[in-house]
Amino acid sequence: MTDLRIRTAAPADFDAVLAFWKTAAEGTSISDDRAGVERLVERDSEALILAERDGELVGSVIAGFDGWRCHLYRLAVHPDRRRQGIGSALLAAAEERFVRLGGRRGDAMVLVRNETGQQAWRAAGYAPEEHWRRWVKPFTG
Repeated sequence: MTDLRIRTAAPADFDAVLAFWKTAAEGTSISDDRAGVERLVERDSEALILAERDGELVGSVIAGFDGWRCHLYRLAVHPDRRRQGIGSALLAAAEERFVRLGGRRGDAMVLVRNETGQQAWRAAGYAPEEHWRRWVKPFTG
């Protein structure tokens, strides 16, 4: 895995990231468009972390820190590249970032139906908190 490169995303990556998520990410988000990714990186230039192998995008994670909580989204690894340590490397980079920023605990958004994702998060030391429920309200109509 020595040829794995972990880095933050740049504007030139945005279209490739969006295409990658269609292949590798489970589910879709209201923010899965260029404007959404641009806003994310404009607000926090280190939040979108990418993994590349031999110049190919093979993984991503969004490591958002709002000064209070550490949130993880869009942990995705290309289906042909799973179980090669890419997800672990991305999470290590995200967790290092959080610690550097003063974060104390990370939480992850994982779809209930995403059993593969749940296994990966559990293997990384994360656990569900069943006493919490996510409440959402879209702001666009």
